[in-house]
Amino acid sequence: MSVPSLANFIVKRPWLRSWMVPLSKWYKDAAGYRKLGLRSDDLIPEENEIVQLAIKRLDAKEAYDRVYRMRRAFQCSLQHQLLPKPEWTTEEGDYQYLSPIIEEIEKERSEREDLESMVIKKPQIGSKTHHGTMK
Repeated sequence: MSVPSLANFIVKRPWLRSWMVPLSKWYKDAAGYRKLGLRSDDLIPEENEIVQLAIKRLDAKEAYDRVYRMRRAFQCSLQHQLLPKPEWTTEEGDYQYLSPIIEEIEKERSEREDLESMVIKKPQIGSKTHHGTMK
């Protein structure tokens, strides 16, 4: 699910960051999802097994709020209307609530794969290392 990111590259270069931050804010506003009351994590496709597991891990209120935002946005889309401006998602309200859980699940899976692929070798009785201790 994770995709390569240039964020660290941009953040480490102040001249590039000062140019990219206004551009990213403009892009988020132009995308239009905030005018439908959605957050950026609401746009993550649910067809992925990891995303479905992350949605199941949401607390009850966050899961309810997600479904409410999605249904309200779908209704607006059917009516070809936007929400009234006071109901738009603000920049402060557009925080990541699902991405951290997705990253956590990916780390868990990676760790599980590493552990499952680990080969354990039994020490041979009587073999010694350079220091005279058993292997």
